[in-house]
Amino acid sequence: MSIETKQKIIAIVGQTASGKSDIAVNIALFIKKNAKKFKTRGAEIISADSRQVYKHLNIGSNKITKKEMCGIKHHLLDVASPKKIFSASQYQKLSQKSINKIIRENKIPVVCGGTGFYVDALIYGTIFPKVKPNLKLRRKLEKISVKELFEILKQKDPNRAENIDSKNKRRLIRALEINILTGKPIINLKKDSKFQTLWIGLSADKSTIKEKISKRLEKRLNKGLINEVKNLHQKYNLSWKKLESFGLEYRFVAQFLEKKITKEKMKEMIISESAKYAKRQMTWFNRNKDIIWINSKQKIFNLIKKFIKN
Repeated sequence: MSIETKQKIIAIVGQTASGKSDIAVNIALFIKKNAKKFKTRGAEIISADSRQVYKHLNIGSNKITKKEMCGIKHHLLDVASPKKIFSASQYQKLSQKSINKIIRENKIPVVCGGTGFYVDALIYGTIFPKVKPNLKLRRKLEKISVKELFEILKQKDPNRAENIDSKNKRRLIRALEINILTGKPIINLKKDSKFQTLWIGLSADKSTIKEKISKRLEKRLNKGLINEVKNLHQKYNLSWKKLESFGLEYRFVAQFLEKKITKEKMKEMIISESAKYAKRQMTWFNRNKDIIWINSKQKIFNLIKKFIKN
């Protein structure tokens, strides 16, 4: 497929707390405003976030609100029950369905998110091995500590280890299960994408990101983060173990509510682990040499104008 016949899409990626959702909405509004000039009917956003897919995980996942959407349609939010496991393979199927619908309506898809594994699954068409659960192997892996599981995964599949929650035992076991049973890494990217993609990356230095993470946490706590986690446990019957599996805010707020850690320790751990996650995100995205790292809104609009018109 020649580059001229490929469908154009825009991908907004970057670290946690870098402002991706706001920029994505601004981009969609810019395209909508210039729809006639761009010969399109506007734009819609496809979220690429491994926690925002779940219903009821709102404050802790920083899910965009209806007001913040500014009338722009968003896809892949609230599509899964938090009681069930939602895989990258499921994300790929649903997001491809959404992107096809957006294209049929002569609109431009804007993929937005920090879960690099999800973004690549959609844009490059990651091939996921069909591996059925192996209970005997799982029981064996269950006996190994989380730290050791992560170290084993780093040796066997370093690419997957870059973008996995290193403290999520369930995900680590599944990644190793696939690797051991197939003898291959999980990630198998097609060399060519069926899309012509404008990759825009939002970045900031380490200290700025940490400061943003800290301020964002205070905002989330004021909005009722602790009550959200409490309700997920009491109202929606999610176990503490399940809540911890969602990582970051959910893990440490759950531990606080279980009285395993103090409130101060909870805040300290959320900030520290979020900063480590931001670093892992950058490691993942830095492999993609097509990403244009930029933070000026006007420069982003200029890039989009040129991309759509050419």
